[in-house]
Amino acid sequence: MEDQASLSRVALSGEADLGGLIGQSAPMHVLNELIAKVSRSTFPVLLIGDTGTGKELVARAIHFRGLRREKALVPVDCSALTPTLVESELFGHIKGAFTGADRSRQGLLQTAHGGTIFLDEIGELPTFLQAKLLRALQEKEVRPVGSTERIQVDVRVIAATNRDLEAEVRAGTFRQDLYFRLNVVQIRLPPLCERKVDIPLLAAHFLEKFSDPLQPVRAISDDALRRLMAYDWPGNVRELENAIECALALSSASVLTADDLASLPYRASSPHAPHSNELIPLEELERRAIANTLRETGGNKLTAARLLGIGKTTLYRKLRGYTTAPGRQIQRRGEP
Repeated sequence: MEDQASLSRVALSGEADLGGLIGQSAPMHVLNELIAKVSRSTFPVLLIGDTGTGKELVARAIHFRGLRREKALVPVDCSALTPTLVESELFGHIKGAFTGADRSRQGLLQTAHGGTIFLDEIGELPTFLQAKLLRALQEKEVRPVGSTERIQVDVRVIAATNRDLEAEVRAGTFRQDLYFRLNVVQIRLPPLCERKVDIPLLAAHFLEKFSDPLQPVRAISDDALRRLMAYDWPGNVRELENAIECALALSSASVLTADDLASLPYRASSPHAPHSNELIPLEELERRAIANTLRETGGNKLTAARLLGIGKTTLYRKLRGYTTAPGRQIQRRGEP
């Protein structure tokens, strides 16, 4: 831990950036080598990894290092597609195909022609569309909704999921033939807990990204870095990013301290954990509740405001107050 904490003194001096993927750990070097290899081909790639591990960044790295980098990369969030319009979104439609179709529209597969389509959260794709997607990939053609015409498409497919697709195939909720079509090359993204040596570099990167240009936070204290290193990060890099952003919103100093990491839960064995008899002012309880809610919502302020039962304007005002008020830190037992 001491060795890792000492990196806080040099973390801001540079970072290993693998096409947007920051890290110098062994798992990240393995990942970078895989990206380099698959970029030289156009085979389908299936990215497996927990939420927040950077699957879209890997997809972008593969595309922009690859043979199709001059063409479009079209990301598709399969979990966000409206069920009633998902077929039209992917394959397009002609004018009059359904109520509201006042003009013809090109589908996302056709938009990606010559380039790459990134099917994020592919496990969320409705079962009734899996067969049609498989046919489109095999035949390299799409038929827009309401049309009898087939349009040739040439796309590289990169799919991603945080689900166990093999288990879903056995359960009958994901087509086996589509799984084989997508899983030509499989890349597993390591969770952050398996590459903690990258935390100082990531923290420094997010520090620079979110700091106020007029009042930048230029360093991370060793205590703060020890706390970052001790946490297991179930939300992975996305959770770390949110923790740093939240800490900067609550910090008023030029150095980020352990007390600023209000969104991070303390371990029960932590020497800094609040004492059970600690008297905490209501204002401080409110501040902690806001910080924890922002952590749980992944930094989504609108959702946090709704969960807290306050208006978004009120939440923004309180966050601005935490940023500008001097000496705003979480009180610990024995502090005045």
